Amino acid sequence: MISKSIKTTVLCSLVLFASCKEDPKTPEKTMKENILTQEWTGPYEGVPAFDKMTVDAIKSAVEEGMTEQLAEIETIANNPDAPTFENTLVAMERAGKTLDRVFTYYGIMSSNKSSPEFRAVQSELAPKLSDFRSKISQNEKLFQRIKTVYEASQENPLEPQAQRVVDLTYKQFEMNGANLDAEKKKRYAEINKELSTLYTDFANNVLHDEENYITYLNKEQLGGLSDSFIKSAAKMATDKGQDGKYAITNTRSSMDPFLTYSTERELRKQVWENYYSRGDNNDEYDNKKIIAEILKLRKERVGLMGYNNYAEWRLQDRMAKTPENAMDLMMAVWPAATARVKEEVADMQTVANELGDKITIEPWDYRYYAEKVRKKTYDLDSDEVKQYLQLDKLTEAMFFTAGELFNYKFTPVAEGSVPVFHEDVKVWEVTDKDSGKHIGLWYLDPFSRVGKRSGAWATTYRSYSSFEGETNVLASNNSNFVKPAPGEAVLVSWDDATTFFHEFGHALHFFSSNVKYPSLNGGVRDYTEFQSQLLERWLSTDQVINKYLVHYKTGEPIPAELVKKIKKASTFNQGFGTTEYLASALIDMKLHLADPTDIDIAAFERETLDELGMPKELPMRHRTPQFGHVFSGEGYATAYYGYMWADVLTADASEAFRDAPNGFYDKEMADKLVKYLFAPRNAMDPADAYRQFRGRDAEIDALMRDRGFPVTKK
Repeated sequence: MISKSIKTTVLCSLVLFASCKEDPKTPEKTMKENILTQEWTGPYEGVPAFDKMTVDAIKSAVEEGMTEQLAEIETIANNPDAPTFENTLVAMERAGKTLDRVFTYYGIMSSNKSSPEFRAVQSELAPKLSDFRSKISQNEKLFQRIKTVYEASQENPLEPQAQRVVDLTYKQFEMNGANLDAEKKKRYAEINKELSTLYTDFANNVLHDEENYITYLNKEQLGGLSDSFIKSAAKMATDKGQDGKYAITNTRSSMDPFLTYSTERELRKQVWENYYSRGDNNDEYDNKKIIAEILKLRKERVGLMGYNNYAEWRLQDRMAKTPENAMDLMMAVWPAATARVKEEVADMQTVANELGDKITIEPWDYRYYAEKVRKKTYDLDSDEVKQYLQLDKLTEAMFFTAGELFNYKFTPVAEGSVPVFHEDVKVWEVTDKDSGKHIGLWYLDPFSRVGKRSGAWATTYRSYSSFEGETNVLASNNSNFVKPAPGEAVLVSWDDATTFFHEFGHALHFFSSNVKYPSLNGGVRDYTEFQSQLLERWLSTDQVINKYLVHYKTGEPIPAELVKKIKKASTFNQGFGTTEYLASALIDMKLHLADPTDIDIAAFERETLDELGMPKELPMRHRTPQFGHVFSGEGYATAYYGYMWADVLTADASEAFRDAPNGFYDKEMADKLVKYLFAPRNAMDPADAYRQFRGRDAEIDALMRDRGFPVTKK
């Protein structure tokens, strides 16, 4: 998942996420004294002063950055010269540098180091941020200049990247109400302001439930759990003042292995209910009413522009183009996925019966019995596989892959030479292997902790552009692995290793950028997950397996027989994985196609899943009250289907590598990968970029083959 730390180039600032206004009384002197607004200094073209950031400074820094950017926008809008690409669009690309820097710190405080103090500031800033962005998106003089340049470019096109900037900027303004009359613009801005507060409240409610629902175990309740997990759970409990106990935190990295291995069924149920009821506990942190209000406001807002529903408005500039196209893809896969779930449940029930467990498979049993089926069918023990999946070695494997495909070299920077926001964060310099050219820095924040949001994501602190001279890239990956006891190796599951590679794919997408203008570093949501999903495939290549999957104690390479089992079981449990994901994606789309008047969120989720034929033995991957992708902002709203859209591209592109003379390390294919799929970012239409790489459009049959589902005969 990509995390955009509310970056504020003008184009990005039009993405409806949150907004603010200037404080004209802030003296210029304060801006110079606030470390968060200052230009970055030090090595590597300047780096964020993470070691000096404070919550106390963030509010004034944001307000000062907004004041500066609005002044820049006013200068552009009121330029007496006739509008040109240079004096309007390029000038907009230059605007907002201070606020960009400030929001790097803001993003860290929000995602990696949240606190009650910061959340209070965040709530206070949310409506101000909305006002700020409305002042830009509704600046009539600015839009008329953009429109003039756009219309002229339709007659006399600019060079490709400049034309792409013009087209994207004009479309963003148009989609955000620039053509509305004054009364509708006023209401549009009011809605954005209300939404900004609701998004912040939603995210903070989920974080509250993640931090406050913890299951503590005693020594008699550790059956089935691995030594490394037990040690980590003991450390977590000690850190929380519960010495002698074992903590199962309310995050996926803690929940998932517990549900997979714990022999304590009632505790599995408790942990499962804690996790899947986040934001849904009918208390002051419940999100259902917030969601209902978000849906109403979103529909009203797009209705001002004449759209029938939010999904229709949102998807017009995505690869899918329409909700119908997205739904067609999902429903083409859904029957095969749910049919596979029935087979998986039958296999699990058989194993339970053979063990004499007098139970009927429930959601908190799925992972546990699926693991037993895996052992029975493939003689594959996930915990055995974990012994060969060390975080440090996986990091080396990612660097190897980056070297082979992108010619990158990763070198650790000296400790203390680059400021970090937490002692767990490590930094590497990225250079070209042959020329030694500096490309950027890669930050890794691997472990879960209080105040860090769950999941895994990638983001940038500085992106590449060349219109004012080449800039280096500062990119980061963030995970939530359970921190081990001192001296212990970090062992992860195959799924977690795959996610680690996935997020690194986003980082490589950032590093390989070759765009002139900052706004072209953005992306089309149902395409930007493709590059990262594709990189997952290199985890299972022989070159990575044979060199980097070694036993954490003995250093012995993973046995060939175990590798055969892993590959043979590659489509195992695809019913579960595909169905839990698709259920969330379908609910996302259907919620935004529905009439939100008097909508009952709990009933809608329940009834829609029933209509779809959702298997009762598993939940949605993200239940509606905790669906941060969709309701803590708008990045993935009606766009969660994009992972499946990207999966079609991934499966199809993987077959291209598979069939190449030198497979996944084929030099010609790697060059095309970088040239057409990674370097352009959003400088060209994604569909055109894929055709350049593959010679044709992607085909869904590759996805069905990839997951072991039957391919529909044409």
